[in-house]
Amino acid sequence: MSEEILINVTPQETRVAVVENGVLQEVHIERALTRGIVGNIYCGRVDRILPGMQAAFIDIGLDKSAFLQVADVRYLSEDGYRPGPLHEGQVVVVQVIKDPLGSKGARLTTHITLPARYLVYMPLNRHIGVSQKIGDDVERERLKGALKLLIGDDDEGGYILRTVAEKVSEEELRKDIIYLRRLWSVVKERIKTATPKSTVHEDLSLAVRTMRDLIRDQVERVRIDSRESFARAKEFAREFVPESESRIEYYPGERPIFDLYSVEDEIRKALDRRVPLKSGGYVIIDQTEAMTTIDVNTGTYVGRKNLEETLFKTNLEAAQAIARQLRLRNLGGMIIVDFIDMVDPDHRRQVLRALEKALVRDRSKVYVTDMSPLGLVEITRKRTRESLEHVLCEPCPLCKGRGTIKSTETVCYDIFREILREARQFGTDKYLVLASKAVVDRLIDEEAASLLKLQEFIGKSVQLQVEAAYHQDEFDVILM
Repeated sequence: MSEEILINVTPQETRVAVVENGVLQEVHIERALTRGIVGNIYCGRVDRILPGMQAAFIDIGLDKSAFLQVADVRYLSEDGYRPGPLHEGQVVVVQVIKDPLGSKGARLTTHITLPARYLVYMPLNRHIGVSQKIGDDVERERLKGALKLLIGDDDEGGYILRTVAEKVSEEELRKDIIYLRRLWSVVKERIKTATPKSTVHEDLSLAVRTMRDLIRDQVERVRIDSRESFARAKEFAREFVPESESRIEYYPGERPIFDLYSVEDEIRKALDRRVPLKSGGYVIIDQTEAMTTIDVNTGTYVGRKNLEETLFKTNLEAAQAIARQLRLRNLGGMIIVDFIDMVDPDHRRQVLRALEKALVRDRSKVYVTDMSPLGLVEITRKRTRESLEHVLCEPCPLCKGRGTIKSTETVCYDIFREILREARQFGTDKYLVLASKAVVDRLIDEEAASLLKLQEFIGKSVQLQVEAAYHQDEFDVILM
């Protein structure tokens, strides 16, 4: 599988697109005003402790207090780091492990980690671990043995070998160790002089972080349309990822870089509820605060053999599309997929295997349950940042995020009830109704007879006036 990474940089925003075989699979966006803070280290102050939840709220200088689990806390004291209970007003060094999401503040940990290309350094933990995605037991033991020899007994911390460390040489691991030790010494010195609610360490920018986290063997090239960001990426790659330096290219073309492979069009499509399938079927994706629901439908696809075969092929195609959409839209948390009911147990197993196989390429941790008798599959996908919809969109000011508004018929009947209510309470000669054009048109046309009966019933006249600024479900009844 060929893979290409496109990086579009502007002063306000950096966007990264991961394209596999010419098809967009992932989008990462970082905006200057709302830059993600995962990986940042702060010197915070304990605002409030919630014993019932075994948690604390920490002020790290952001708009919202961040959330920290109290269990197994290590905090900064005069003699270094040591475990112990927290108390309000206490100064604690913390790292962000999850960006603020919606109304929730950032999620924190006191177990500091510093990532490099192949290793993650844990300065407060002597443990050596290997990514679970490295499945070869022989390779796992080789990596652990090599790492133990390289770090010796002098290092005060521990390490986790990342997935990309598979098959790398000892020399590459040694370079990472040197970099991480140097970085930790700098962070330690900053911690000593840090004041509460101050930033101790910021993670790399998205363009450079892409060199560290997203480049794999199958990535053929990385195109960057900013000369400055290209130079920084080259410098970082030269020092930490030298084998990828030759694959980094500056893109000077007049055609916008995201127009390649129709990336802009794919991003727009990723904001729609409906995902069309090539066969004529479609998938509906609804994202809510509690969970994401995905519904598979045959649409215009009628098949060639029989109903069971038609449903089976639609579900197989939908499984591939769903796996891609989870990555592209960055959907996390609980996800419920409602496949079309299939009678054949073998078909159900094949659809589930197709979904699991398609999810293997996902960089986030994904867990898939067996298909229920109703054709439902539960998926949990680790959520570390906002979804694409939350980054690019905001709730509709008209419907307040509900996704629907009152019909013109409903608004007309609301107006009738309001006029009756006013007629019982106040005496007046006539009423003036201010409403949107669509509502006034309905009152003049379909509801003309009802409006006439209402005027006869209350013995007063009702005048209508269009207000261009009113939304469809807005109106006023004025006494005249």
